[in-house]
Amino acid sequence: MRNDPSLPGEEAKSRYWKKNLSWLGGLLSVWFLVSYGCGILWVDALDRIRIPGTGFKLGFWFAQQGSIFVFVVLIAIYVKVMDRLDRELLGKND
Repeated sequence: MRNDPSLPGEEAKSRYWKKNLSWLGGLLSVWFLVSYGCGILWVDALDRIRIPGTGFKLGFWFAQQGSIFVFVVLIAIYVKVMDRLDRELLGKND
């Protein structure tokens, strides 16, 4: 099974994992900035802004809900990117 030409080579696997870790690091950095930065560090500045129609302060919203919403969006982005990488580098078409 090791000599099966349909299986990806070691170079493709190495490129796949490098890109995977690069995307993962970038997406986790965004999540850290949103959850820690907007929810803790910059909360006072963001609290000067109110969400229209709700009256909630933006800093409070990020601390309570925003980081969770951003995390869900980042998961969707990760799924899309990994699906593309699977097809591009590993030859998976499922």
